[in-house]
Amino acid sequence: MGQQLKQAIVITSIFEPTIAVKKFAAMKDYRLFVAGDKKTNADWSCEGVEFISWEKQQDDNWRLSALLPSNHYCRKLFGYLTAIAWGADIIIDTDDDNIPYDDWQFPSGSAVYNRLPANLGFINTYQWFTKQQIWPRGLPLDTIRRRFEGEFALAEEHSQVGIWQGLADSDPDVDALYRLTSDAPCIFEKRTPIVLSEGTICPFNSQNTLFIKALFPLLYLPAEVTFRFTDILRGLVAQPIMWLYGYQLGFTQATVEQLRNPHNYLHDFESELPMYLHGYKVPQIVQNSISANNSVGENLVAAYTALEAQGIVPAKELVILKAWLSDLEQLQTFD
Repeated sequence: MGQQLKQAIVITSIFEPTIAVKKFAAMKDYRLFVAGDKKTNADWSCEGVEFISWEKQQDDNWRLSALLPSNHYCRKLFGYLTAIAWGADIIIDTDDDNIPYDDWQFPSGSAVYNRLPANLGFINTYQWFTKQQIWPRGLPLDTIRRRFEGEFALAEEHSQVGIWQGLADSDPDVDALYRLTSDAPCIFEKRTPIVLSEGTICPFNSQNTLFIKALFPLLYLPAEVTFRFTDILRGLVAQPIMWLYGYQLGFTQATVEQLRNPHNYLHDFESELPMYLHGYKVPQIVQNSISANNSVGENLVAAYTALEAQGIVPAKELVILKAWLSDLEQLQTFD
């Protein structure tokens, strides 16, 4: 039997330990890292959690310390760095309002799964898990009424999944337009995973998401875009890059229940505007700028350089990205 992988869970929070945090912290096969922010109590603590306080994040050893804005979701990057320094082989991204079910886990990365065909462009993966009219945050708006699951046949194929997106029941990750026009809760059907072939794209978030070690550079959360765009942009950049190395994106049935923290939906809508405007462009811009001859990190820089040239991210984003990659290189724990 092979050596057991070191699995980390990373959360950022400004609240006192939630039900979700306590439940993740009690999982014996995982190590939980919680990154705080300026708003988080300095004496925040929870048994079984390594807490990275605002003060710890100011450590001069990290180039990111002088660059990341405060009160921003990107503070989670310090959680990733700390988990990688610990020796993580797997990082699972989640939030403090996603309560794991008792059977919470992710499928194996290498196995035979139901695969969607290649080069379909944007699709709504939620439709293979529910008949409800619902779509993931970041799906282009002109596709939200289209029925995909009846159009394309699934085929069983061996897959190498580099990133898994687990779904969330009750109050899943959807955009402000859904919440303002329906806001109906959703309980997804239990079914086997769905894997997307190269050129078939679905937005994924940071709420119940697994990254393998080879793709750790792709954890980078853009710091100079809006809050509701940051993890969606990350996912749209990641997919063309991971295809170069033979990895796929997989979706698995809901393994958490989201009891969502309070949101102002109009503010969410305003924060999502860049996502609606640029979503189609991003994968194509990225695909045109990357090469299989480069490392994952080099392709990430090439992708954001191209996005900056198109006005989708500001020049400062590249400065922060390079600091992230420098901090990762300092740890020397990934290929």
